[in-house]
Amino acid sequence: MTVSDAAVRVAAIQMVSTPDVERNLADAEVLIAEAAGRGANLVALPEYFCFMGRSDREKVAIREREGHGPVQAFLAAQARRHGIYLAGGTLPLECPDPDRVYNTAFVYGPDGAALARYDKIHLFNFRRGAESYDEALSIRPGASPVGFDAAWGRVGLSTCYDLRFPELYRALGQVDLILVPAAFTYTTGQAHWEILLRARAIENQCYVLAPAQGGTHPNGRRTWGHAMLVDPWGTVQSVLPEGPGVIDGLLDPARIAEVRAALPALRHRVL
Repeated sequence: MTVSDAAVRVAAIQMVSTPDVERNLADAEVLIAEAAGRGANLVALPEYFCFMGRSDREKVAIREREGHGPVQAFLAAQARRHGIYLAGGTLPLECPDPDRVYNTAFVYGPDGAALARYDKIHLFNFRRGAESYDEALSIRPGASPVGFDAAWGRVGLSTCYDLRFPELYRALGQVDLILVPAAFTYTTGQAHWEILLRARAIENQCYVLAPAQGGTHPNGRRTWGHAMLVDPWGTVQSVLPEGPGVIDGLLDPARIAEVRAALPALRHRVL
């Protein structure tokens, strides 16, 4: 397939984060540098990249205030150092409820300035046998879809469990790239991760970039991994099954236009 001159390289980082914030930031720094070294214009970190505690409530203790805190300072500095768009996975941000936080994704521009903030809307809840999760115990949901404009196109934001709700992506409007930083469980990821990512790419006729947590964490939780880049036809361009690392590939506006011209499903919407 011919790639146009307008194509840009994007990268997703996979991590196996720990309860040690400093260690996680150090690991992220190495992986961001690797992605930037490959020529990525946009680099995306996974959900909870900075902290995977031994219990859900531990994240409340390291919450930050918008515009202040070591994790936000780290992200801004990394974006500026490498001259990239940096989508900072998620971090715990203070909210009106003292016992909970927002699970917030910040995006920084090549100058290190914050471009967008998205608070995760849909909160994961799963119970089967001994496996149980309830994010609402420690997280307050966001309320609004968020996108931002990069120099090369429109980017829509979402986080992990949001992937199961296609109406969120319709509410974003027409975008060139969807970001899905995630920490999918091994159980749900094995069953649904790839098919949902490919479905979101196909129905929105855009690229989907999904950084992930992928391995067994100190808290005993096992995440599915499979950080992935999917093109507008639903073809998986790159994937990392497990363990820390970087996947990357080209986002080509000409490919988006080709798919939308051949199958103009977005223009055929009725409801």
